[in-house]
Amino acid sequence: MADFTPPPPFEPLREDWSTAVAIVAHPDDMEYGAAAAVARWTDQGKNVVYVMVTSGEAGIDGMHPDEAKPLREAEQIASARIVGVDVVEFLGYPDGVLEYGLPLRREVARVVRRHRPDIVITGNWRETYGGAVPNQADHIATGRAVLDGVRDAGNRWIFRELAESAGLEPWNGVRQIWAAGSPDAAHAVDTTATFERGVASLEAHAAYLAGLGGSAGNMADASEWLEGFARGAGTRLGTRYAASFEVVPLTFD
Repeated sequence: MADFTPPPPFEPLREDWSTAVAIVAHPDDMEYGAAAAVARWTDQGKNVVYVMVTSGEAGIDGMHPDEAKPLREAEQIASARIVGVDVVEFLGYPDGVLEYGLPLRREVARVVRRHRPDIVITGNWRETYGGAVPNQADHIATGRAVLDGVRDAGNRWIFRELAESAGLEPWNGVRQIWAAGSPDAAHAVDTTATFERGVASLEAHAAYLAGLGGSAGNMADASEWLEGFARGAGTRLGTRYAASFEVVPLTFD
């Protein structure tokens, strides 16, 4: 019988910051675990802004994108409000066909220069969710653009038009990038006190969850699906519930 080696404990995320921007591909991407962490941080008085690269208009099979777009935007705004996020922006890129490249990097740099955050949150950019299940292409493209665009935001000579035409001066103040739900996560934050608000924030995507139907299994059951992941992360952090993140440091502090 092979020996079982338990995964190492998670390190606690730093919380000595005041402003974060979450840049993800779709409405609902933050709600699969990270939103409960956001509720903790807004309760601490931190400012968190959501930026959706797309409006998720291709996400409901039985609904035309022209109808799904405003509905999914409205659900995301309502969902964000539950966890204390008042600012939700939609960049308007087409859902399902995002490509990593200069336009997306430039948009990330623009967002970072405009909001000037300490922390940038994104989704898993790895090829899989862990194991054999492949990641979704929009998630990969967005996460990789965030990795590069955050650093582009601090270089005056990359995307010079942001300063010269738009008046957006470089910003080198991002300390870390956090990828929610990454299979390479080594950090986590206690979400025991805010777990139920995280569930409610996912349930606010009612039309999207209904569109998943039986094909998605228990993903359509927000509480059950989130509890499984939160308990696993909590065990590794030493708490009841937690949300895990892969941390990419950008400074030496």
